[in-house]
Amino acid sequence: MDNAKLKWVYLVILSVIWGSSFILIKHALVGLTATQVGALRIVITAIFLFSVGLKKVKLIKRSQWKWIFWTAMAGSLFPVFLFAIAQEQLDSSVASMLNSLTPLNTLVFGMLFFGVMVTKRQVLGVVIGLIGALVLVFAGAEFNPSHNYWFGAFVLFATIGYGLNVNIIKKYLNDLNALAIVTGNFVIIVIPALTILAFTGFFSDILQNEAMQTAMCYVAVLSLFGTAIAKVIYSRLVQISSPIFASSVTYTMPVVAIFWGVFFGEQLSVYQLLGGIIILAGVYLVNKRSKKSEA
Repeated sequence: MDNAKLKWVYLVILSVIWGSSFILIKHALVGLTATQVGALRIVITAIFLFSVGLKKVKLIKRSQWKWIFWTAMAGSLFPVFLFAIAQEQLDSSVASMLNSLTPLNTLVFGMLFFGVMVTKRQVLGVVIGLIGALVLVFAGAEFNPSHNYWFGAFVLFATIGYGLNVNIIKKYLNDLNALAIVTGNFVIIVIPALTILAFTGFFSDILQNEAMQTAMCYVAVLSLFGTAIAKVIYSRLVQISSPIFASSVTYTMPVVAIFWGVFFGEQLSVYQLLGGIIILAGVYLVNKRSKKSEA
């Protein structure tokens, strides 16, 4: 299959996997703290990746390791903790809609630091997307006053990390094997994550706590599909398309996430849905130029 078709296949697969990740995080938080969810997600993912991709690490040149480090920080280490913290207060469907800010931050930071040229339409898209995020947050604060919607800032910071990550991969690691990139990321962050996990008391409590054991199963599924497999696919998608196209996976992720959220009893107001639609309208405007260039 040629790259023009393959990129759409990857986009659909990622939409399903990552759209389901938010509800898995929510269920994992029932038995684990946000810090434990984030650290355990990294550790389990590292085990999966090392079993299949450790030999690929030798493909990484010495000069590329600094970029592997930054993609590990921006795209893997910090986001897994930020999303877990955010979902202590936010419903999974709301977190997924805020995650749609990723293409906007991909453009903004691509323009600021990576020499990406932008159009007036794309700038307008960024503004519209931010307005949608504000509508989503403030409408949610009124609809669910028991939730602290300022925790949406953690999702915003995670999307900034994702935006930096995709630009770094495209500019500095585009010729490197996708599995090598992701495995290299986890070579760097697995020890810090394991250390954090140990300090939370996870290892002393897990054998006696049934709720933690159940939560760990959710994290295992999340780690295998939502992190290990999805990150390899995503790195490859960035390489065969563009940063903006790759980050537009957030178009369809919220649809999957909202489905699971409603299925498990979450409620959304009309204004929250409106905010999500406004964000996606902004994403559409941001992505429109790249569609023309990639046709």
